[in-house]
Amino acid sequence: MPQKRIGNYLLPPGIDIFERGWLSANNIFLFGDDDVSLVDTGYCAHQQMTVDLVSNAIQQYGLKNLNKVLNTHLHSDHCGGNAALSEVFDCEISIPEAEAIAVQDWDENLLSFRQLGQDCPRFSHQALLVSGEEVVLGPYRWQILAAPGHDNRSVMLYQEEYQILISADALWEEGFGVIFPELWGEGGFEEVAQTLELIEGLPVRLVIPGHGKPFTDVQKSIGIAKSRLDYLSSDPERNARHGAKVLLKYKLLEWRSQEMFKVNQWIAATPALENIRKNMNLHTEDFQSWLVGALLKSKAATIDNNFLVNQD
Repeated sequence: MPQKRIGNYLLPPGIDIFERGWLSANNIFLFGDDDVSLVDTGYCAHQQMTVDLVSNAIQQYGLKNLNKVLNTHLHSDHCGGNAALSEVFDCEISIPEAEAIAVQDWDENLLSFRQLGQDCPRFSHQALLVSGEEVVLGPYRWQILAAPGHDNRSVMLYQEEYQILISADALWEEGFGVIFPELWGEGGFEEVAQTLELIEGLPVRLVIPGHGKPFTDVQKSIGIAKSRLDYLSSDPERNARHGAKVLLKYKLLEWRSQEMFKVNQWIAATPALENIRKNMNLHTEDFQSWLVGALLKSKAATIDNNFLVNQD
């Protein structure tokens, strides 16, 4: 089977990339003689599609089964398919070490799903991803790298021989994921800077991000990310406002269309948004009006017959 080319980079054998939309993170399918693995599993609303993508790849490449699932971090768009894949393939699930207790106890105060107003079916883990160690994925060994910032428990995966970085949401072609820890006072700006410095110090020829297409102009993307970080960190309320808009847009991608009173109920019930509302010193109704209006202004949504409707 011919190897895929990304720009001027020839993807090595044993790696396939399922590029998804914004509701589900990209899935990386890695396969060799002794191991078949998947990195990140998408959102639960798309879990059957994720199962189908994996099943089709297993058939296409003449494989027997999926052995392992790895999560770069436990936001719902990266681990929402874990439970379904585990049920179908009886595969081992590996999560970042710092998430072990939260998953073991399914502690909603530690996991991000409730905080961000999202859903994720409960799953169990069998192994941990420890920064500084290595893991076999398909035919290759990958280094596990801590990548705090977007999520302070997140990891990246680096393949030294082929200079491939699975960056999750630490680096996209034109930025990075929302700096969520800043929304609840943990701090994240410095952590993003440290992670970008780590990436800049690696010889990387191909980045496979959590969202968007893989890319090869790594220095350009790092420059964009640093500029974005400077903009957000110079006024923390910018990051908060941006985070609020992303959370509502993300939920609207799932809903597609929703009655306005239910939209406002969800906004009021989502802890991360309530933190932002308090920091912006707005009354509940004023915050809801601002947030919906922000999506309308950016043409990310419209209102039709008192329904908030997603605009792609």
